[in-house]
Amino acid sequence: MIETRDLLLDKAVQADWQAMFYNVWRHEQTARYMQWSVTLQPEQAVDRMRRTIAFQASHDMYTVYNKPTREAIGFAGVELLQPGVCGEMGICLGPDYVGHGYGKQILAALLTYCREHYNAHTFVYTARVDNLPSRRLAESMGFALVQTKTMRCERDDTDYEYVVYRKALAVDKASSFC
Repeated sequence: MIETRDLLLDKAVQADWQAMFYNVWRHEQTARYMQWSVTLQPEQAVDRMRRTIAFQASHDMYTVYNKPTREAIGFAGVELLQPGVCGEMGICLGPDYVGHGYGKQILAALLTYCREHYNAHTFVYTARVDNLPSRRLAESMGFALVQTKTMRCERDDTDYEYVVYRKALAVDKASSFC
C-alpha cells in the first residue's frame, strides 16, 4: 500500500467494481487519454474488476482510494524499465476527482516508491500531447521534456503524439509507502 495525505493506493478488491464503474470507467472524458475503452454497463464492470485484480496481482498497479471514505476513484502504477529507471504505467482519476491536487500526491508517492523499492535514480513520465492536465502535472513536478513520439492507440488503432519527460530522483526522502 502507498499512502498520501488524502489517498491510499492499494490493490483492488472485487467490491470496488461499482465505485470504479461510476467514478472512472464509464466516463469518456477519463478514457480519452488512456488505452482503454469506456465500460457502459454495470455487468461489464464486474468482469473488468476481475481482470483488474489479476493484472494488479503481477504489476505495480494500484487502485486509488479516497482515504476518508475508502471509495475507489482511480488507478495508478509504475514499472521498472531498466535497472535504476522506472516509469509510470498511467495515472487516472475520475472526473469528479481531478483538480484537487490528487495527481501531485500520487506522482510524488510513486517517485518515492520507485526510489525506495527499486533504488531508481530516474523516473520517466509520458502523456499524450493534447493531455494538458497531465503535461502540467509533470512540469509542475520538475520533469524535463526529452522527446515527442508517434504511437499507435490500442483502443482505436489510430496514431497519436505523446511526450516523454524525465526526472532525476533524489536519494534522501522519507518513506511514504507501507
